[in-house]
Amino acid sequence: MQERSSVDELAERLRSELNRYSAGGKLPSSRTLVEQYRVSPVTVSRALAQLAAEGLVVTRPGAGVFRAVPRTTAAPVGDTSWQEVALSADAATDLVPRSVDASGVLVSLTEPPPEVIEFTGGYLHPSLQPEQALAAALSRAARRPGAWGRPPMEGLTELRSWFARSIGGSVTAAEVLIAAGGQSALTIALRALAAPGAPVLVESPTYPGLLAIARAAGLRPVPVPVDPDGVKPELLADAFRATGARVFVCQPLFQNPTGAVLAPERRGEVLRIAREAGAFVVEDDFVRRLVHADAGELPRPLAAEDADGVVVHVCSLTKATSPSFRVCALAARGPVLERLRAIQVVDTFFVPRPLQEAALELVGSAAWPRHLRAISTDLKTRRDAMTTALGLHLPELALPHVPSGGYHLWLRLPDGSGSTQAFGSRREAALTAAALRAGVAITPGRPYFSAEPPAGHVRLSFAAVAGVGEIAEGVRRLRQAADEVL
Repeated sequence: MQERSSVDELAERLRSELNRYSAGGKLPSSRTLVEQYRVSPVTVSRALAQLAAEGLVVTRPGAGVFRAVPRTTAAPVGDTSWQEVALSADAATDLVPRSVDASGVLVSLTEPPPEVIEFTGGYLHPSLQPEQALAAALSRAARRPGAWGRPPMEGLTELRSWFARSIGGSVTAAEVLIAAGGQSALTIALRALAAPGAPVLVESPTYPGLLAIARAAGLRPVPVPVDPDGVKPELLADAFRATGARVFVCQPLFQNPTGAVLAPERRGEVLRIAREAGAFVVEDDFVRRLVHADAGELPRPLAAEDADGVVVHVCSLTKATSPSFRVCALAARGPVLERLRAIQVVDTFFVPRPLQEAALELVGSAAWPRHLRAISTDLKTRRDAMTTALGLHLPELALPHVPSGGYHLWLRLPDGSGSTQAFGSRREAALTAAALRAGVAITPGRPYFSAEPPAGHVRLSFAAVAGVGEIAEGVRRLRQAADEVL
């Protein structure tokens, strides 16, 4: 983080001083810049690379770095208005419109300004990421024989075996594909299992990225309510009968956003109901490695209890490592595996081999279990700090379930005097906007529902902040926002 900041600072200083040089003029040598600004050679190299990427300087090997010659003619302004017709011409024949609102996904991906506390993040704060272990794994992976060659289309056999063992049951390496992150794997699964225009059953509320995937594929998300024990089996059976759906997507462990864990007595029921409906269950096991220190023994993945090929299982290393470490397993058995494989090959060919080799190096190292133990303890500390602060300063925000895994809390806003769905959504939007003005970014609940939400909600992440101090300050700022709108 410090190195990254130094690079940005040096790049900004060099950028501001470029006017001292004529177009094509030579900048000082790297050694001179190291001495002048008292930074490392790596910092100088990265700052110059940043300016080169912006088109401000040109690097000539053996000669030095020169100020780029500016363009003498402005690029012509085109007319893209024709695209409105082209993009909408097919809409009349689409069973389900494929236009996608990505705002619910962007909330957790967009980095807020530095002065804003980030309760929206969907990934670990850099201080929690295993940066040294990842760097070491990448370094070792790069030196493996054949590391830069083409991998098997399905993924490296050793990595597929590791994922199969982590899933458990009778899952084998032959039933695992390596995909480029959970979002990509879910996209492959829905494209393989449901035709455009078909219904797909989803938990309500659920992850906005899943709703975006479904709508982009022309599918109709149909909500099935969840409670603290997960999806309600009787409502799942009703939804299968009413819609004729052949796919149900769920997160049985620390569901996003509610944090629910599918109760033991419901697990077999969900599989039985899907099997009787001739349907697949897509199991998104996205945060199994973000368990809190007080969680106790975790239930096995549904895929480990499925002998009939009902479950298509998705599990990723990304959440427990870094947003850029996009290595994921997509597991299935039976004829559907070939369809999943074909779609993956057509879409992405394969996950880059160096990344797969690095994943093998990481999970096989002594640093991996140490990292998992460390984040397990840290996430519990952060969760407790946030729940305590909310209880003290914002008791009117209901917290029906405190999860023992994952990275966020799901809170219900008070109903107020006008307890309609529209009223709840307006208060939710008002609180989100007021919070941002107060210096804390929160996630509104509306994008997590595929139909009208029953009430206003917000989701607060405790993983993307620097520590418990920021959590306390963020809740204080949220109290200020709540005083304004609630």
